[in-house]
Amino acid sequence: MIHTHDRENFFPGRCVLVNGPVIVGAGPSGLAVGAGLKQQGVPFVILERANCIASLWQNHTYDRLKLHLPKQFCQLPYFPFPDNIPEYPTKYQFIDYLESYARHFDINPQFNETVQSAKYDKTCGLWRVKTIESTSGAMRREMVEYICRWLVVATGENAQKVVPEFEGLEEFGGQVMHACDYKSGEAYRGKRVLVVGCGNSGMEVSLDLCHHNAIPSMVVRSSVHVLPREVFGRSTFDLAVLMMKCLPIWLVDKILVVTARLVLGNIEKYGLRRPSIGPLQLKNSEGKTPVLDIGALQKNQIWRYQGGPRHQEVFRRWSRARKRRKS
Repeated sequence: MIHTHDRENFFPGRCVLVNGPVIVGAGPSGLAVGAGLKQQGVPFVILERANCIASLWQNHTYDRLKLHLPKQFCQLPYFPFPDNIPEYPTKYQFIDYLESYARHFDINPQFNETVQSAKYDKTCGLWRVKTIESTSGAMRREMVEYICRWLVVATGENAQKVVPEFEGLEEFGGQVMHACDYKSGEAYRGKRVLVVGCGNSGMEVSLDLCHHNAIPSMVVRSSVHVLPREVFGRSTFDLAVLMMKCLPIWLVDKILVVTARLVLGNIEKYGLRRPSIGPLQLKNSEGKTPVLDIGALQKNQIWRYQGGPRHQEVFRRWSRARKRRKS
């Protein structure tokens, strides 16, 4: 929100009446909504806080990233991936696809506009969306209010990084970064790296570190579902979608867990444990996405901890080890 002491840096606001929806976010979801509205001849405005479409993909992903799902599950409406794109596109191929999508449907977001608030005015039945419009290099920024009948929030589920506080971290003394700021393991050749978290990003960052001859270890606090990305050459996600058309979700979950056990073995030997709830049910109830293993599972030293004193001890051990190597 805008603080009082900053108000001298803002121009008086202007008001824009939108004869259609306002869409917040120019990522894949925002672009898809825009294309659908274009197909129906409905005017709209897309507000994007960054200076490009799909800013998270362009600015906050690691170099080796590929889509974890086959391209047919990731393509947007009315515009399939080209045939020459592999089944699992790289991040660069996906970004090119999104930019082609925006050009094809003539979607032109309002860049550098950060939404500060969105309130529904019951009196007139309209939304009031307030933004701060920033111009590159400008000392002052303009406040804009968009008035519209419909509001679409398409900011994604990973728009903000989550950085928990770890007791003992202040004793570590080494470099600390979030996965969204990681690009490549090139700078960590021969170095020991501790990866906190066992989601898809944590697993793939660890694998990338291995490929660059770093020495990664991983700490995992919670139970996690790890599934093979493919079974007998076919996407696990694809198989799950097919099974869910005729089987209840609990049965599909049991089949996925048994299949994962057959393909990956018992993940407890890696220091992990599975949740009692199945992977699809867990995604529905808590939003936790299962990890699709692409080879990282067998390459990591994994430390599992449950919080409390051991939670603190992880960083103290690494701090002591780092000091010993320096001395």
